[in-house]
Amino acid sequence: MKVVFSDEAKADLIKIGDYIAKDSPRSALEFIETLEEKAIQIGDMPNAFPLFPRYGVRRRSVGNYLIFYRIEDDRVSIIHILHGAMDYDAGIFDQ
Repeated sequence: MKVVFSDEAKADLIKIGDYIAKDSPRSALEFIETLEEKAIQIGDMPNAFPLFPRYGVRRRSVGNYLIFYRIEDDRVSIIHILHGAMDYDAGIFDQ
């Protein structure tokens, strides 16, 4: 199944990369590539990861980060990629 990244997810990746790059630009690049690869792999098994019922999205964990996504008719939409300690009740899924 095709995987697409929302503008918000793309912005999340930039923020994550910028944060990690403060300590190690190389590590930042490697980790962002890993997050992107793991997100794209969701297309091979979109129902394999747990549903986050409160928001109607699924999530895949990668280290301390969570990839939130929706399964649509012909694609997987990556909604957000956030640190696991973040407060999700901030209305970020009310789209």
